[in-house]
Amino acid sequence: MVKETGFYDTLGVKPTATPDELKKAYRKLALKYHPDKNPTEGEKFKQISQAYEVLSDAQKREIYDRGGEKAIKEGGTGGSGGSFASPMDIFDLFFGGGSRMQRERKGKNIVHQITVTLDDLYNGATRKLAVQKNTICDRCEGRGSRKGAAQMCMLCHGTGMQVRMHQLVPGMVQQVSTVCHSCQGQGQRINHKDRCKGCGGRKILRLKKVVEVHIDKGMRDGQKIVFHGEGDQEPGLEPGDMIIVLDQREHSVFTRKGEDLIMSMELQLVEALCGFKKPVQTLDNRTLLITSHPGELIKPGDTKCVMNEGMPTYRRPFEKGPLIIHFSVVFPQANFLPKDKLKDLERYLPEKMDAEQPDRMDDDLYIYTDLEDCDYENRKRYKHHYYCMDEDDYANTGGVQCQTS
Repeated sequence: MVKETGFYDTLGVKPTATPDELKKAYRKLALKYHPDKNPTEGEKFKQISQAYEVLSDAQKREIYDRGGEKAIKEGGTGGSGGSFASPMDIFDLFFGGGSRMQRERKGKNIVHQITVTLDDLYNGATRKLAVQKNTICDRCEGRGSRKGAAQMCMLCHGTGMQVRMHQLVPGMVQQVSTVCHSCQGQGQRINHKDRCKGCGGRKILRLKKVVEVHIDKGMRDGQKIVFHGEGDQEPGLEPGDMIIVLDQREHSVFTRKGEDLIMSMELQLVEALCGFKKPVQTLDNRTLLITSHPGELIKPGDTKCVMNEGMPTYRRPFEKGPLIIHFSVVFPQANFLPKDKLKDLERYLPEKMDAEQPDRMDDDLYIYTDLEDCDYENRKRYKHHYYCMDEDDYANTGGVQCQTS
């Protein structure tokens, strides 16, 4: 039992969620509410990142389950404090963006999610994706003006930041750094007439680029494909990366677990007892004939496998896992044979195991009963039923005629 479920609710998972389920939930929500896509959802993005930071750490998750968010903020039992990491740090670490110091030397990463099918992951595929990215203006080479026209901002002395002293109490001051409002953090000022006509002095342009995404055989749901240096560009910084995240759709027949492909197969009773041949269409459009020979009994709930017909191994596509088949057996409907034919069928089946018989076989020793279907839903619905008394009973008791049990 967990004390509270707030972090689990934020990620949309149950308290019993596995680490993989937590990753998948965070991935989808973080991409959906990232400030680049939803500038007004910054608080939601922060909540998602903080919830994942706690629940993805086994020790923090245990503290949270035991004492809730209050225990996390207080540092738990012998913890190191309840300060949360930056939401952008968590996002970049999850999607391979590196630390905050690395981000300061690089432009922003671009993260996109593309939907793929299990067929794509089995056979490999190529997708074309159109993305918007910041590119340094070719016309001014990222200066924002003609060469030598930019002047250092005298208000911040080229730093892009202004430092102000704020007095808290007499004798105690606080130093506050803010973005320079004169140059908007650029550290330099450009006269309107000198601004680049291509970018309007912004130094960068927002352009569309089409990239080809190659999906290799055996890749997995949630796997990242990184295009180094294809992210946003900024003057004086190394370009960021473009990160493509694979999101697999559910398949109607197969479920994947690692290199295993799992499916269900339904058999009629005669097939389970006497053998069968059933075709199965593979993800690369071959047809497997699944065969059970006569006398090879398949019981309800049995699991069998076909070796080397599962998923290809990533970067070793000629090595495949098994195809695992879970069997269920459909029994015939009631009265499928006339009663006189059942005796003939009984001769071919294993003999009944007779119950231990008492010494006397008189009919008055037994209470004969019949089996009936149980309808639990109707039983619950009509649990409080009514019954009525006979007129004679009603007259004798002088009570009400109908009662409720």
